[in-house]
Amino acid sequence: MHLSCDGKGRPLSVIVTPGQRNDGTQLFALLDAIRVPRKGKGRPRKRPERLLADRGYGKGIYRRGLRARSIPHTIPERTDHRERRATRRGRPLSFDANLYAKRNVVERCVNRIKQWRSVATRYDKRATNYRAMVVIASLMIWLAP
Repeated sequence: MHLSCDGKGRPLSVIVTPGQRNDGTQLFALLDAIRVPRKGKGRPRKRPERLLADRGYGKGIYRRGLRARSIPHTIPERTDHRERRATRRGRPLSFDANLYAKRNVVERCVNRIKQWRSVATRYDKRATNYRAMVVIASLMIWLAP
């Protein structure tokens, strides 16, 4: 289950893939699935103000893709990349540890969704049924006070 959420821990988009699938392969599909309607007229927002992600998304391909989409991001640098980049010239990557600390909102969102037994144990054989249960759990999070 790949998931994006807002700053209040409410799910914005969900993608279900096989367990052995790399998280990074679904990053741009997950971002494309975000649609936040505006209060007045206008198209829905599809681009987040900032992306907070873990080290799994620290590869250059993801950083370049986010830069091409004009999405500011806070992603810690992987140690093997830091060692490789130390031998090269260029501007060091900026990283705000205080901002990164807010990434726990995503973890709390996942925990709230997994309070649903059928989501946590994944009894469903078909991915569409499992995704439907995740969407129902997400709706309940949105409707809860």
